[in-house]
Amino acid sequence: MNADPKDVEALIREKYSGDTEAEGLADDIARLEGGEPLAYVIGHIPFLGLSLDLFSHPLIPRPETEWWTEELALYIGDRPLQVLDLCAGSGAIGLGLLKLCPNIRVSFGERMEEHEAVIRKNLEKNELDAARADIRIGDLFAPFEGERFDLIATNPPYIPNTRKLEGSVADFEPSEALYAGPDGLNLIRRIYSDISAYILPKGEVWMECDISNIEKASELAIESGASYTRIRTDQYQRPRLLVAYY
Repeated sequence: MNADPKDVEALIREKYSGDTEAEGLADDIARLEGGEPLAYVIGHIPFLGLSLDLFSHPLIPRPETEWWTEELALYIGDRPLQVLDLCAGSGAIGLGLLKLCPNIRVSFGERMEEHEAVIRKNLEKNELDAARADIRIGDLFAPFEGERFDLIATNPPYIPNTRKLEGSVADFEPSEALYAGPDGLNLIRRIYSDISAYILPKGEVWMECDISNIEKASELAIESGASYTRIRTDQYQRPRLLVAYY
């Protein structure tokens, strides 16, 4: 297929500084024609004023995630909270919060070992305070045994595995960051089954969900001990963010 001219224009501008004769450009246009997402071909993506490298091919941060991360940063303000970015991927959520909230400390929990390097690189290249960051690799809460957090922010896999996604997503982005069982709730069930051991009294969980399962995720949060929940619509007026209050 032909590459979208707007994507080619963005590629030339962002990766090749406007040089239409640059070495490697033809190969990159071929990657676009093969359906590979523009963000992977360029190699980085903007997020809340940061530039996030994607060399380990984590899930590409979406505008919806950027929207609620900014909302969360405004809510936190200058409070000195202990925050966990669970299923961190590129580190987008936690890094955005580190930039915008001067007094928090962020732990990054990621299941895939290859993404640790990209989180560290994104910390460094955006000149964020590494002393306020802690990166650990392991299965969900396993690396944080005995620790509790004021706030857990997470964009877990939540897409039902029966759903057909467009090729640029299904063929290139990591399936383990997208799909989560027949109803998309496999990882969310696991998170809420263990959450009570890792959330402080009066803590909160901010979780991105699918519009098809956010109501059920809210029920799981209540079953896990949340006092109440709030479902928030994103910038496209779709139910996207579940906030659970403990």
